[in-house]
Amino acid sequence: MPHPHREIDIWSVQGRFQHLIYSPKGAIEGVLIDTDGVPTQFVTEPQDPAVAELLGGLRAGQALVVEGTEAPPSPKGEAAHTVYRFERLASVDGREPEVVHGEEGTCGKVVRFNYAKHGEANGVVLDNGDFVHTRPDGLRPLGLRIGDTIEAEGAARPLATGGGRVIEARRINGKPVGPAH
Repeated sequence: MPHPHREIDIWSVQGRFQHLIYSPKGAIEGVLIDTDGVPTQFVTEPQDPAVAELLGGLRAGQALVVEGTEAPPSPKGEAAHTVYRFERLASVDGREPEVVHGEEGTCGKVVRFNYAKHGEANGVVLDNGDFVHTRPDGLRPLGLRIGDTIEAEGAARPLATGGGRVIEARRINGKPVGPAH
């Protein structure tokens, strides 16, 4: 049975970055831009680390083009300004935004395991606050234990909490880690 096709309007809005909008738990849940003197808010998913990485480096006054869909009215009351659901950051100062995942390393002692949503260990957290992500099939053959000291290399980005980094492990203690991420 075919599903009905519904088009949605995606708006492209140009303005100057004012500031980030935070959730009560401290995550980034949007941005406020100035569009010819009119504040315009774009709401993001607060648990999306990619959005935090993309928006976290913006500076006040930068020229942005942001795409979004109109947000439905809130049951909590009328908005103070126009609100869109964030779809995409199209440009920053006239250029396509770049998300840089630096290739970095970390060294530390394993203080705990981290677990995937299904409950299987998918990496370790080190005493320096870094989370080394291996995926379960990459972690198993390493045989790591609490207290082990490791050196990990891979693409790095900040943790959403602001302390430490996520390292997408490519090598641990000089050994390649599981299938490519």
